Amino acid sequence: MFMQTGTKKAGNLLSGLFNPLYELFVAFLDLVFGSIQRLIGVRGMPYVFVLPNLLIFGIFILFPMLLNFVYAFTGGASFLPEQRPWVGTANFDRLLACENYLEPRTCNEDLFWRSVYNTASYVVFQVALMVLLALITALILNRNLKARGFFRGVFFYPVLLSPIVVALIWKWILQENGLINGIMTSLGREKIPFLVNAQWAQVLVILISVWAFMGFYTLILLAGLQSIPADLYEAASIDGANPWQSFSRITMPLLMPTMVVVLVLSLIRAVQVFDIVFVFTGGGPGTATLYLVQYIYNYGFSSPNKQFGLAAAASLLMAAVLIVLTVIQLLVRREED
Repeated sequence: MFMQTGTKKAGNLLSGLFNPLYELFVAFLDLVFGSIQRLIGVRGMPYVFVLPNLLIFGIFILFPMLLNFVYAFTGGASFLPEQRPWVGTANFDRLLACENYLEPRTCNEDLFWRSVYNTASYVVFQVALMVLLALITALILNRNLKARGFFRGVFFYPVLLSPIVVALIWKWILQENGLINGIMTSLGREKIPFLVNAQWAQVLVILISVWAFMGFYTLILLAGLQSIPADLYEAASIDGANPWQSFSRITMPLLMPTMVVVLVLSLIRAVQVFDIVFVFTGGGPGTATLYLVQYIYNYGFSSPNKQFGLAAAASLLMAAVLIVLTVIQLLVRREED
């Protein structure tokens, strides 16, 4: 009884303290926004509330994009645009100059083309494996399983983790003195050079990225599967269709719009791969896992002789590829609508 009385008194004291502050704050807001509304009218108020987001977008996205165009057509090592001489398309000419585009060693910027081919290889294998496993997982999770909600959460959980955390966890597991090699040593086996062997590094980067992002695409495909009417499967079973015929004649045709969206989204994400690889392998061993975004990062920020123009030109070329993929996605959605 004594404790309840004390708690009530404390609540009344806090209420008496904060109520005047709250009323003062409300009066201040009313004064500010009331004055603005009288100045620009009711129709202009939505723009006032959108203005903070527009400022953030302009400062952190639009302005850097415009600055990137300036850097792409200028040279020198200065960070200030007014101190950079105009070089026109020299940066693009340097990136695209090659005797044989299939052989990076014949290119003026061999690291750029090596990163392009590494990225292309990564995109092909990672996207194919990602979409295949996401489809299989979605088909399994769409069935009437026990603890189905639990398993859906398990597959989606890696998506909630930061890619940096994912890379650090797997690096700790796979490094020379990591968990797996520790187990191998305790069993009398030799250590496996996961991170110093080019083939191992390339395969592991693909597998880890699939593990980290597959849950997101599985969720999209699962939503697409659940939108297919169950009556179609019942009618097919009455007509004597086997499971494969139901899958090939009903599931895949109706799931195809969702599948195309998943494919385009995974392609865009794969082209921009950076964070996991940067932490996990750093682009190594050698240039085995040097991808396009890391090439841009190295020239723009990590290299002792920073070449902002070259990095900006490479980023614009990559942006052109992403724009093409985005346009494809928009066209697909328009057809679906």
